[in-house]
Amino acid sequence: MMWAEKLGKQLGRPTRSVAGWLVSKLLTARNQVLEENAVKLCGIQPGDTVLELGHGPGLGLLAAARLLTEPTGHLIGVDYSQYMHQMAKERIKELMASGKVTLYHCDVAAMPLADSTVDKVFHCNCYYFWPDLRKGAAEIHRVMKPGGLMVSTMRLSNVATMAAKRVMPGENWRPEAYMAALTDSGFTDVRMEDKRHKDITFQAIYATALK
Repeated sequence: MMWAEKLGKQLGRPTRSVAGWLVSKLLTARNQVLEENAVKLCGIQPGDTVLELGHGPGLGLLAAARLLTEPTGHLIGVDYSQYMHQMAKERIKELMASGKVTLYHCDVAAMPLADSTVDKVFHCNCYYFWPDLRKGAAEIHRVMKPGGLMVSTMRLSNVATMAAKRVMPGENWRPEAYMAALTDSGFTDVRMEDKRHKDITFQAIYATALK
């Protein structure tokens, strides 16, 4: 199962390589619907501070930035992959130059953000690759304002298929594992709903920061 393990590593942290380039193309094609719907479902307001976890090539960042039309509107992106960080920086360089967007190359479990500063958080196809779901969930909760909303999107059927082939490490891919970590970290109203976009069915996990 070496290929599955290698693919899993590239999906979790794409590198500047042929495999990383192929994964970036896959992420761009596959994640567009999930990214755009995650942005839509978290109800971004024009003056919000918004955070995307595991931003990948930057599709979700572009979609979210369009909604932040007030001067106070600010977008933050974090990614563990240096390659994805550079790719997104290139894609949204004008937005970064204007100060509308800030990107960090860092671990979700150790973000350089102040406590209680973020209104909305979104991510897609991301949490399965975190080594420790509770550390990740606790860090998200720390940076969010009270009452802030987090939305995560995925196509569970695809994720389960990848897990069966051992592309996803361990059991962290299971939504119930992530939802338990969110609840334990102080989130409330943690739930998963089935959604449809044209002919695609996907799942959305919601969680509200309680402080």
